[in-house]
Order: sequence, then structure tokens, then C-alpha cells
Amino acid sequence: MPHSLKKSIGLWSAVSLVIGSVIGSGIFMRPATMAGQLGSPMLLLGVWLIGGIVSLFGAMIYAELGAMYPETGGPYVYLKEIYGEFIAFIYGWSTMAVINTAGIASIAFVCGNYAEYFMHLPHFSPVVEHAFKWHIPGLADIYPLENAGVKSLSILILLVLTIVNYLSTRWGNGIQFVATLLKALALVLVIGGILLSGKGHAVNFVTNAPDFHAQAFLMFVAVMAATSGAFSSYDGWNNINMVAGEVINPQRNLSRSLLIGLGACIAIYLLVNLAYLYVLPIGVMAGSSMVAADAMEKALGVSGAGVVAGLIIVSAFGATQNNLLTNARIVFAMGEGRAFFSWTGRVHPRWGTPGNSMIVMGVWSILFVLSGSFDILADIFVFMAWVFYGLTAIGLFILRWKRPDVSRPYKAWGYPWAPLAFIIFTLFYLGTTLYNDITAYSSGKSPVINSVLGLLLTATGIPFYWYFQHQKRKTKT
Repeated sequence: MPHSLKKSIGLWSAVSLVIGSVIGSGIFMRPATMAGQLGSPMLLLGVWLIGGIVSLFGAMIYAELGAMYPETGGPYVYLKEIYGEFIAFIYGWSTMAVINTAGIASIAFVCGNYAEYFMHLPHFSPVVEHAFKWHIPGLADIYPLENAGVKSLSILILLVLTIVNYLSTRWGNGIQFVATLLKALALVLVIGGILLSGKGHAVNFVTNAPDFHAQAFLMFVAVMAATSGAFSSYDGWNNINMVAGEVINPQRNLSRSLLIGLGACIAIYLLVNLAYLYVLPIGVMAGSSMVAADAMEKALGVSGAGVVAGLIIVSAFGATQNNLLTNARIVFAMGEGRAFFSWTGRVHPRWGTPGNSMIVMGVWSILFVLSGSFDILADIFVFMAWVFYGLTAIGLFILRWKRPDVSRPYKAWGYPWAPLAFIIFTLFYLGTTLYNDITAYSSGKSPVINSVLGLLLTATGIPFYWYFQHQKRKTKT
């Protein structure tokens, strides 16, 4: 029986995993919302650039830690080394209970939703859809029968990908590599098709919306709100660290894959936004419910909308695969260290994959698909993800102080200033988000304090931590 996962991920598979994990459905949806928040094309491009640079600073922090501890589980392993088992367990629990499963479910749902452009998916009547309700007092009303056809297709996608990854890591790598390649080619076609169409105006790049206000405080609030959209679209850059134990020559390939992959994502996002702005003035862009389709239709006609729908399906399918492949490794690492159910840390005796942990992630993600409450979950997962990004970044300084003699094949660029800037920005972002969420709830604009709900869901892991610690002590005695 194999006792460790196979090293089967080379440099370019790792690069494609980074790009595929980052570029999901966000770039096809978020720019319109951000345009409405900012009202300025230059600010819009600036926020995308800032979000990418901050994420790149974070990626360099993770690259140093990944080279120090090239083990499957990534951030879970780092947090355990830095803070001990409790914080590591709470991180692992949050990724399984909220962050990653909600993210996987929402991406699969987008994939199923856009499939309706090409095929009719069945729906129940409104009476049937609302006949059954899950009521969470003070939090939400969930109707699991809504969008039954879309949810069924999304569940089918998750089932297929769970089975593929259960049977072979190499097959999973192959799917994500091909999907990432097709996604990159499609994005190049979209960017080139719009920018070379001759049907736009360069003046759109510098013309603000009619209602734009250049007051410093209002611009600051708008930039911080829009930054959340950029962060959610860049999220996933740390996924390669979760499969570090399966990367060939991780001391060299982890940092290179992060630099190449995330650098490519920054360039792609800026070009895509330039393409949107070329054919859609910032004010028109803000009012678009499907900005990519509207931009393509303006440049290439009605058929352009079909190209975008197909692109989003390919992109979301690849992102679902990437996130399922990588995030199951956190559950595996917890089970292997007996911080969770030990059977989740077993390597399949025939296939050499973390099969049990893959099933856990797949089933939990399917439950989120049934809930259908993706808007709330998206805000929760971004907030909670950055809580742990900040803790991990602080841990870089702790390890430099506590363990200066440990081999560091790669050292974070710009230390200490770049990591310190990342920490300050993260703390500021979390504080602003918490304030905005509470304000929105108090004013009646939102039914949920999303950030607080994320913290509460994460805190539900505390009793489980006590239970598993008790089980470990019993096993030792």
C-alpha cells in the first residue's frame, strides 16, 4: 500500500494549476459591479492591478513557506508549524466547512447556469419551488428546489470530477491542463476579437461616468469595496501549495509556478478589462448583467454571446476541477495527522490518490449546490480566506525569528517590506469589510452580516477540535 502521494506535477502542470485555479467565473461577472462602484476606468484598472500585486506579495510569502515545507496540505502544514494544532485545525475546518466547498459549489453552479444558453434545463413551477424551505432564523431562507435543472447539472459535474480525481491524480491533472489551455486560448480570442474589432473607442479608457465624484473619502470607500471583487477573482493563487508534496522538485517549481501563473493572470485580467472598456463606456459597463456577453455582442454580433457562454463554461469547469483537486489535500493532511477522521488521510491502495478526502469535499460541495445560497457564501469565503492569508503572512516573520537556521531554498521577495505591506493591507481590508458588513446590516441593506457569519461557521469547528484531541489522547494511552 502506498504511504505517500505520487510526485506527478511538473512545472507547467503547476503553472496551469495556478492559472486555472485563479481564472474562474469572476472575470466575466465582477468587472460590471466594480465599474458601478468606481465610476472611473482608470480606477477600475488600478484596482485590478493593486489586487494582483497584493496577491503576488502573498504568493511570494507562500512560496517561501512552500519551499521550506514541501508537503501536501500547504497552508494547514504552515499554520501547524507556526501556531500549533488548534489554529491549523480551525483553518482546515473552515476550508472544508465554508471557504473551499462554497467556492467549488458556486463555480460548478455557474458552469451549470451558463449551460442553459445551449440547452433547456427543466425547472419546477414557482409554487413547487417555494413549497419547501430551509429557514435559518435571522440568516437566510433557502429553497433547494429552485433552479432544479441547473443544480442537477452542477451536481453531475461535481460527481464526475470527484470520481475522476478519486481514480487518478494524473487524469485530474490532464483535465485541468487541457481546460486551462482552452481557457487561455479563448481569452486570447476574446481580447483580440474585441480590441481588434475597430468597433470601440479609446476615449472610453479615460472617460469617467457622469455621476463620478472625485471626493477623496468617497473614492477611498469605493476602492475598498471594489478591491473585494478583485480579491475574489484572484483567489486560488495558493492552491498549488496544497499539493506541494506532489510537485516534482518543489523547492524550484513552487516559486516559479506562482510567479509565472499569477503574473499571467494579472496581465490577462488587465487586458480583459481594457477590452470591455473599449466597447462599453464605464457607465454602460456598470449597468450590464453579463458584461462579457454584452462586450462580445457589441464587437462581433449576437454570435459573440455564444462564444462567451462557451468560454465561461470551459473556465468554470476547469476552475471546479482545480479547486476540487487541490482542496481535498487539506482534509487529507488533517486525517493523516489524526487531527480529523483518520480514514480521510488514507491513500487509496490501488489508485494512489487521497480518495476518501476527495469524497468528503465532493459531497460537501454538492450540499452547498442544493442550498443555492451562493451570493452570501461568496462574500463569506473571501473574508475568511483573507483572515488566514493574514495569519500565514504574520507567521513568516515568526518563523524567521524562531527558526532562522531552517533551510530556505526560496526567500520571499522584498522581505521584510513587501510581506509587511501585505499584512497591513490585509488587516485594513478585513477591518473595512467587517465595518461595511455591519453597517449594511444595520441599515437594512443586507439580511446577513456576512463576515460575522463566516467567523461563526468557522467557530463551529472548535468542539470538533476538542473531540479529536480527546481521541488522540485516548489512542496514546
